[in-house]
Amino acid sequence: MLVSPDVIGMIIALFAFTLTVLGGVAGLLARQSRELDARFEKIDLRFDKIDERFEKVDERFERIDVRFQELENELTEVKVSIARLEGPLPRLQRL
Repeated sequence: MLVSPDVIGMIIALFAFTLTVLGGVAGLLARQSRELDARFEKIDLRFDKIDERFEKVDERFERIDVRFQELENELTEVKVSIARLEGPLPRLQRL
């Protein structure tokens, strides 16, 4: 079985064309994945900054909670002191 040189040339040309197209697609995919990785890195940095801000806000809320507990204790002490100053409730006296 003999294959003509034109057929062999056509097969080689199709093979080279396929390799070129696949190489171009691979290059495009590699570039796109690099760009997406860079974008995700930027997004990760932004989320890290937001996480730091949330941690600061959480610390502030914890300090506020502690302060409210202190104020609640002081208020309870004031209520007890006022009740002691007023004395017991007057009772009806029997004749």
